[in-house]
Amino acid sequence: QVQLVESGGGSVQAGGSLRLSCAAAGYIYSRYCMGWFRQAPGKEREAVAAIATLGGSTYYADSVKGRFTISQDNAKNTLYLQMNILKPEDTAMYYCAASQSPRCLLFALDKVGYNYWGQGTQVTVSS
Repeated sequence: QVQLVESGGGSVQAGGSLRLSCAAAGYIYSRYCMGWFRQAPGKEREAVAAIATLGGSTYYADSVKGRFTISQDNAKNTLYLQMNILKPEDTAMYYCAASQSPRCLLFALDKVGYNYWGQGTQVTVSS
């Protein structure tokens, strides 16, 4: 059974940094992409960043470009999200996800293509 477990969330002041981690327990067969998504109260879940498992191409939402960096360590089966210059509007539950569909290589930031999800880690940014 595959599990994605996020960690690293917390409370920081605006301008601060956090690093999220996502450990995959179990092997995800034909994993094409990994991604980070977030959901604030009363809002839809939105994409933050994604990475192609092979090749390492990265994709970012406009709202986080230049501030967030997604990376992966395939040997450790771990996904990361380095978040810098955090803003109050970054406050949300952050979820790690994996896609087994090659469709994600064209639509990496579309949550529809992701079929494995973690439980989330809360990020709160105060002004």
